[in-house]
Amino acid sequence: MSFANLFQARQIPNWICVIRVLLIPPILYLLLDERFASALLLASIAAASDALDGFLAKRFNWTSRLGGFLDPLADKFLLVAIFLVLTGLGLVPVWLMAVVIGRDIAIVVGGFTYQWLIGEVYANPTWISKVNTFLQLIYVLCVVAQQAIGLPGELGLLILGTSVFVSSLISGLDYIWTWGARALSNRGKERA
Repeated sequence: MSFANLFQARQIPNWICVIRVLLIPPILYLLLDERFASALLLASIAAASDALDGFLAKRFNWTSRLGGFLDPLADKFLLVAIFLVLTGLGLVPVWLMAVVIGRDIAIVVGGFTYQWLIGEVYANPTWISKVNTFLQLIYVLCVVAQQAIGLPGELGLLILGTSVFVSSLISGLDYIWTWGARALSNRGKERA
């Protein structure tokens, strides 16, 4: 990609992803400094940017291979970092953070393994993965909101946390099933 191409309109979704990644350090700083209202504002902007870049990419056909990798990577960096800090602050249970991050590690290791043994990996999130990311974003925003404004209550966080747990497990199993079947299919073609 040439330097001039970086500034074409079709690159706007990719730049939004870059901005989302650049918001991570200030969000983490604000969380660690327990300035939850400010952290909530920046985290909400980061979460909204995820919806915006996806909308623009689809609406104007500004999709790209780079964006296909950059968007989920930006989401993962944002969510993993926030989950780690919120867990360190005692606001998210360790077991939930372990499931969320464990799923992501399994997907990354699986992707590298597939790339190494089978062939090229194309980032194509499933609907359950998109639901999972949405629930994770809503959950961390609600955890921070509870500290900032006292809402939602404990029951709301418990329900959201349980939803994140279930969707993380289902999404992780879906990735294993989908990419495992694809690997078996491609290995079978090689032998034929």
